[in-house]
Amino acid sequence: MPQTQRTIRISFTATVLSLCLIASTSNAEDVELTVEQLVEQVKPSVVVVTFAGRDGQQQGLGSGFVLDGNGLIATNLHVIGEARPIKVRTFDGKQFPVVEVHATDRVHDLAILKINAEDLSPLELGDSDTLKQGQSIVAFGNPLGLEHSVVQGVVSGLREDVDGKPMIQLAIPIERGNSGGPMVDMQGRVHGLLTLKSQVTRNLGYAAPVNDLKLMLEHPNPVPISRWLTIGTLNGRLWEVRDDVQWRQRAGRILVDGPGRGFGGRTFVFSKLEIPEKPYEVAVTVRMNEADGAAGLIFHADGGDRHYGFYPSSGKLRFTRFDGPDVYSWKVLDEKEVNAFRKDDWNRLKVRIDEGLIKCFCNEQLVFESADDQFTNGRAGLAKFRHTTAQFKQFAVGEQVSGEVLSQESRDHLQQLVQDIPVDVVPPKEMVDEVLSLGTTESAGSLLQERARELEQQAARLRELAQAVQTESVVRRLSTLFRPNGEEPPADVDLVHAALLLAAIDNSELDIDGYREQVDEMADELRSLVPADPSEAEKMETLHEYLFSEMGYHGSRTNYHHASNSYLNEVIDDREGLPITLSLLYMELADRIDLKVDGVGLPGHFIVGVHLGEKSTQLVDVFDRGTLMSLNDAKERVLSYTGRPWDNEYLAPCTDRQIIVRMLRNLLSVANSDEDPESALRYVNALLAVEPDSAQDRLFRAVLCYNTNRAEQGLDDVNWVLEQAPAGIDLRRVEQLQGLLQRQVAD
Repeated sequence: MPQTQRTIRISFTATVLSLCLIASTSNAEDVELTVEQLVEQVKPSVVVVTFAGRDGQQQGLGSGFVLDGNGLIATNLHVIGEARPIKVRTFDGKQFPVVEVHATDRVHDLAILKINAEDLSPLELGDSDTLKQGQSIVAFGNPLGLEHSVVQGVVSGLREDVDGKPMIQLAIPIERGNSGGPMVDMQGRVHGLLTLKSQVTRNLGYAAPVNDLKLMLEHPNPVPISRWLTIGTLNGRLWEVRDDVQWRQRAGRILVDGPGRGFGGRTFVFSKLEIPEKPYEVAVTVRMNEADGAAGLIFHADGGDRHYGFYPSSGKLRFTRFDGPDVYSWKVLDEKEVNAFRKDDWNRLKVRIDEGLIKCFCNEQLVFESADDQFTNGRAGLAKFRHTTAQFKQFAVGEQVSGEVLSQESRDHLQQLVQDIPVDVVPPKEMVDEVLSLGTTESAGSLLQERARELEQQAARLRELAQAVQTESVVRRLSTLFRPNGEEPPADVDLVHAALLLAAIDNSELDIDGYREQVDEMADELRSLVPADPSEAEKMETLHEYLFSEMGYHGSRTNYHHASNSYLNEVIDDREGLPITLSLLYMELADRIDLKVDGVGLPGHFIVGVHLGEKSTQLVDVFDRGTLMSLNDAKERVLSYTGRPWDNEYLAPCTDRQIIVRMLRNLLSVANSDEDPESALRYVNALLAVEPDSAQDRLFRAVLCYNTNRAEQGLDDVNWVLEQAPAGIDLRRVEQLQGLLQRQVAD
């Protein structure tokens, strides 16, 4: 589907002309539209962008929008994949093949496509430099394949460096399929292209500034689709690809990921290099991202399912004869662990084929010798299995092939050389020269990179250890606070101390004593404001005036579910928080002026009950700056938050233990929403320090242990539940979990 250069020039001229017309009229009427009006105006210009796999079936889906009436479409570069046929489906359901990739910008993840279409409805481009934080926007796209969806939000930030590029931060969720969709202001002008789902929270996303797209319109780099389909593909004169997995080439390396269609995810490519007479050698240098990966050499291949294979598999080296398409026709001829194999690094694999003998080498060390003669000739190539992501380089076939590998002596010397590398200055030239004397830049550099990765992994483990030590320290202090000497919880617990301990789970540098002193200072200041011989009502009025009017404490409404609202130290710093953390501070200050206050754990909303007399209790919503509540108010609040019918038990005073447990469950809810099992595990550990007999929490901890590869710890909890056999627990499901954990331990 080639496109002539003349057509390209005419199309671009028309585009520039249309943009000039837009620019001259864009300020004629700067009227904000309703969301409904925006949807009606913008939706006809939003498109679905798909790319196909080698079998022609849809493999990826994203969004885009019309730039001009003659077929220019804007989207993200990552939406269109690499070397794949691309199609655009317009709002009216018509589908057009992309005939040209008109412009691309890999740095900013942007692309402009060309389709042969007329009379499309282009969107007006705005000026992304004029965006303001807090400005209302509306985004359009196809999240998770739900085509032509709409979401309203605001610009929550303007970031100069997100993964190395400027981005517009949005307070809206962005899912797979949204990428490339337009983000418009309330006048319908495009200011950004949706991209990059946030890894921080579900309700945060980013958009690429539209001004970067304008530069691409001014300076396009058109590539006909016939050429685009060859970008990154293996050289057809050297390689033959047999299935749908994308084998690609970049910077002299062959890359492959995704399971193949063969049994066990097997996929392979065949070299077109001529196989010499025996004896000869086949070699490649390979690296895999996954510890359980499998990828390497094949030889004596018949072009189908029959061949030999020599490759690392889950950390071992394996020599296999593949007699057919499935595991029943595969025979592992030999398998072993060898010191020569370097995990998480490049490894040189070589096979020497002679009459009646096959020798397999890893990094020049002989690993296998085999006289198997089931296959005696055929093609050579590369293979990978399962979900492995692999890279290959320096493939060679010849009478004798080589590939530089550092000797063990040189490796030991290099390890010793860099062991005491200075951390406060750049490496001296003498060290650079000495490293180069051991081998080429590639071999020595590879070892240095390997050592750097080891140190980074070690640093990550040290941080994990520091966090585990911090969590265990808090757990022990909580246990001592609530279960001194293993006894029942005391009637009164220092709630401020306990709440600060919860915050310390995630903040090892928290000065607990400093914040306790700060609460003492607040109490001293409050006491100085209380009139002489006050009534209970006067004490409450003074507390409200101090806490809400003078100090400005209030409920956090715009960022309600943030963990900071559960950390008492940050609530004190920011003077905002959740109902329960604000109520805890309220109760503590009230206690300092001899005002009796109970925590009241309404479902969905924590409040307090202030005792104004022997038979008079005033309900107070601390979250709403001390609003007084009637019993009917409380009933309506429960109904609106939970839909539950009223129960007078909801007004029962909470114990100190119940308050701390509820705070921990709030933190646990945040961790679950953020899909953060490590944080969730910390909070469950703290929960069980306060409530060690909670079977549900023990089971949840066991599940978290399974998900974070802590099977032995998880088994302790599962075994406890099975021994206790508490009511309401389906022990058959617990036994299933026990089996999963036991298998994880065995693996």
